[in-house]
Amino acid sequence: MSRSAERNRRADARRNYSAILDAAIQLLDAQPDASLDAIATAARLTRQTVYAHFPSREHLMAAVVDRITDEAVAAMDAAEPDSGSAADALIRVLGAGAQIARRYPVLAQQIASLPVSPHVDEERHAPVADRINRVIQRGQASGEFDDQLPAEWLAAITIKIGHAVGEEVDAGRMSRAEAANALRTVLFRVLRSGV
Repeated sequence: MSRSAERNRRADARRNYSAILDAAIQLLDAQPDASLDAIATAARLTRQTVYAHFPSREHLMAAVVDRITDEAVAAMDAAEPDSGSAADALIRVLGAGAQIARRYPVLAQQIASLPVSPHVDEERHAPVADRINRVIQRGQASGEFDDQLPAEWLAAITIKIGHAVGEEVDAGRMSRAEAANALRTVLFRVLRSGV
């Protein structure tokens, strides 16, 4: 096979992979039990093409998680985590990540309910935790946040609190405004220096 033909084949494979993920994200957010066959139809590809990229639903879901995580991380990076006060930056970064999760409400709940080991869960959150950790470290260096606790641990707690607030909104026990206020209040009680 010539280099040109090989490049074209790889480009087709990348387009197909992307089309499958696009279709899966849209379809699974609307119909959580959608089959790989339905996803193939939505992607306008053959069933065999989908199975060539994703031999099982588990493989597809892992790729969906990666795609949504990449979107969240890009949004968090665009929220200017290195500008302004660390407190304001943290709220912006968390808000940007939450906005992506709200874009796919059903799918986000489905992902959260996937049975995964603590190691896989840690890996799944690592890119998000890294951004939060960086803002917390900046706040610790400036004296804005308490530096007596490890930033990595504080980032993990921040993620847990964010999930808890999101669950309250999803359950209808808090409005988005109440949740945003609760998140800010709790986080800054945990993070503030001199508390």
